[in-house]
Amino acid sequence: MSASIERRLSRMLGLVVVLAGLSAAAVNFVFGYQEAEEFQDETLRQLALLVSRPGWNSLEAPFDKDADVDAASRLIIAREPPGHIPDWIPKDLGAGFHTLAHGPESMRVFVRDNPSGERVVIAQATDLRNDIAFDSALPTLVPLLLMVPLLLLVSAYIVRGELARVRKLAESVDRSPPDRLEALPTSNIPTEVGLFVAAINRLIARVNRLMEQQRRFIADAAHELRSPLTALALQAKNVENAASLPAVRERMVALKSGIHRAHRLTEQLLNLAKIEAESCKDRIDVSGLVRELIEEYQPLAQERGIDLGLEEQEPAEVMGSADTLRVIVKNALDNALTYTPASGEVTVRLFAEDAEAIIEVLDTGPGIPAEERERVFAAFYRIPGTPGEGSGLGLAIARDAAMRLGGSIRIDDRDPRPGLLFQYRQQRLPRIDGVP
Repeated sequence: MSASIERRLSRMLGLVVVLAGLSAAAVNFVFGYQEAEEFQDETLRQLALLVSRPGWNSLEAPFDKDADVDAASRLIIAREPPGHIPDWIPKDLGAGFHTLAHGPESMRVFVRDNPSGERVVIAQATDLRNDIAFDSALPTLVPLLLMVPLLLLVSAYIVRGELARVRKLAESVDRSPPDRLEALPTSNIPTEVGLFVAAINRLIARVNRLMEQQRRFIADAAHELRSPLTALALQAKNVENAASLPAVRERMVALKSGIHRAHRLTEQLLNLAKIEAESCKDRIDVSGLVRELIEEYQPLAQERGIDLGLEEQEPAEVMGSADTLRVIVKNALDNALTYTPASGEVTVRLFAEDAEAIIEVLDTGPGIPAEERERVFAAFYRIPGTPGEGSGLGLAIARDAAMRLGGSIRIDDRDPRPGLLFQYRQQRLPRIDGVP
């Protein structure tokens, strides 16, 4: 199972919050630092303006870093005349702010030229200025650094709260009865999750329909199996009560017919179960498969006096399960040979049309009325008055098999001769090295 969405969202939001918080703190610190330096520059300018007034004398404080002096003692205030300008300040230095070296120190210098010709110089050590600016900017970090963990907690709480509705949906699914799934609620859920919930509800609806069909099929199968088994029990009892050997033989015919019908029904049910469980897909040689089935059904066709033949226009291959395709063609041949009278014909035609491989089984039987052609695909349905002892499962199994192979089945009148046309279509595979 992949990582939790909640954890991933929390981590991603947390990372964004931390990066945004650190970036904002850094920018805020830089702006605060710059503002502190600009404020100190403005202080030097204001001090120079004050010193320009009469009554001030030059003053140079010592620059011993280890000395315990206050900020004022780290200033150099010079005025010319009547005082003097320190030697390390060039005489031709222009008015304004400058940064100069003074021994081991770096000094921030402001020069003011008064209209009277006086020059005022105010200098301050840059390391002190940097310390003051740093101390002034540092408090600006506190609110942002305190806000980052708070935002992390709030974002985690919001993510957990929003995803709690998804957990409630999962609990709703868990509470659904296993035999009848209930649709998930679609109210009060996010739009993105709503699309997913709608898809799940559509899937649940399809599963419920399939389960209902399976329940009906099982009930019908039980009914259809109970009838021949009951008949077999009665016929076996009749054989026991037969008074003579000819009577035993006569009643054995009916018993064998009942056994054959039960065997056929059981075989069809097993075929249906096998189709539903089939999952493998391979290339199928349609021509070879049909030829094998025709060879298999030739003895039955000869016994019933039916001409069974093959017309092949073009070989083709399809993708799917060979056993599933075999069930489709066998059901078509079973029906054709069952309902075609003696001296009739059953023809299997193989050809291609566009990108599809087509298998047709044509017979000269009575056909199926147009109004019954869709109903005959229902499980256990037989046209009223139909002779024989069919179970009504053949075409239902064939259509289910066709759907699983991605093909389609159609039944129609045989034209121009009387009879029935059974047609199966499926996407054919492209040719490989000139061979289909």
